[in-house]
Amino acid sequence: MLANKGKKAIKKKTKDKYLCAFFLVYMVVLFRITVFRSNFSLFHVMKNGTINLSLFQDYIPFIRQGRWFLFLYLFVGNIIWFVPFGSMLLLSGKVKGIWSAALCGLLLSFIIETLQYIFGTGVSELDDLVLNTMGAGLGAAVVRLYRHYQCRLGRKREVPQASADQNGG
Repeated sequence: MLANKGKKAIKKKTKDKYLCAFFLVYMVVLFRITVFRSNFSLFHVMKNGTINLSLFQDYIPFIRQGRWFLFLYLFVGNIIWFVPFGSMLLLSGKVKGIWSAALCGLLLSFIIETLQYIFGTGVSELDDLVLNTMGAGLGAAVVRLYRHYQCRLGRKREVPQASADQNGG
């Protein structure tokens, strides 16, 4: 029994290391595509930044013009890029709930939007804050649902064994 606990501890440490490595790679890629783009330069600090506070207004022309790929890339992409963030927060145990993960997603998105404004590497948009927050919450919700159904399936698997043992089977 003691050896089994040791194996579980090693397995958890290995899982945590992989999760940490994946999280680090994810964050590097996320900041590369959002802040440290090809037009990144320290010479343009606080010169080229723009802010868009209109909520979802820029998406309407894309839909009217039939530019679905651009709409999906911007709208759905802003959600999808933060799903791993929310899910990894819950998996790592850094947050316990969906709302906490969503709040962390909001804070990370705010940092990214602020850096985009400072370095002039993108438009700081209210849309992005909302969609990124939704993505982090969605990621946490997916983990929560997975865990819920994993537990339920685990219980269902155990029930037939228990009833078979009670019936002398």
